[in-house]
Amino acid sequence: MHAGTRRSKSFYPLAAFFALFVLFLYGPMSTIVILSFQGPDGGLTFPMNGVSLHWFENLFEAQAVGDFGGSFQRSLALGVIVMILTVVISFMAGLAFRRRFHGASVVFYLAVASLIVPSILISLGIGLMFRIFGWQPAWYSSGLGAHLSWTLPFGLLIMFAVFNRFDRSFEEAARDLGATPWQTIRHVVLPILAPSLVGVGLFGFTLSYDEFARSLMTAGTFNTLPLEIYGMTTNVTTPVLYALGTVTTVFSFAVIGVAIVAVQVIRHRRARRGSDAGRGV
Repeated sequence: MHAGTRRSKSFYPLAAFFALFVLFLYGPMSTIVILSFQGPDGGLTFPMNGVSLHWFENLFEAQAVGDFGGSFQRSLALGVIVMILTVVISFMAGLAFRRRFHGASVVFYLAVASLIVPSILISLGIGLMFRIFGWQPAWYSSGLGAHLSWTLPFGLLIMFAVFNRFDRSFEEAARDLGATPWQTIRHVVLPILAPSLVGVGLFGFTLSYDEFARSLMTAGTFNTLPLEIYGMTTNVTTPVLYALGTVTTVFSFAVIGVAIVAVQVIRHRRARRGSDAGRGV
């Protein structure tokens, strides 16, 4: 009874803290979503003046200020490129660091050092370097490098943790059966690590897609979506800005949903293959 009393006393502060956390996290988001359905004569604040899809329709029309379509395409393309490179480089680094080599610690700390450097300094340094060399900053060059300096450390840390728990007996069994190193990676290592690689890809895409600070000085002439949204906050005075926030939020949740589905499909296929192997099929 005494232990149950202690638990009940600690439950309420934790519940209150969690409620505040949810409120601060989803309250502003919910407000933006609700206000994006303002009527044609609606403003940026409550009370709402009607309910309609007017501002979503207006979002995809030609805007006097802002380039939603172009910035979205650039952020999407940049996010996909960053995702692919983050997955490939992190996986290869995970394989490489399984064998200790001279200077491994130095390479590791250099790779993750950008996590402790303010993002705006990374952006400023890369943009300044491009200008010193006479290169034109662009989202696909300097912007790509700035985003990789943010996503790769996360990918490396995830893959190092995964490989530390990886059972090498699977690889040894494959080699005993005559598999080449490439066949071992393709048919043994990659299928086992597939869910983790999906997670690394999700990290890479989402961190790049909504990155603002590291894009500020490196995107060049054409804005990415976060920069475009920031620019629109100083010029757009209609709920079309909220409609843009709602669309980008839905897209972000859709990406997360696709990643979760992909992981579940991979696990289902793995379980089915294990079941078939157990029955000798």
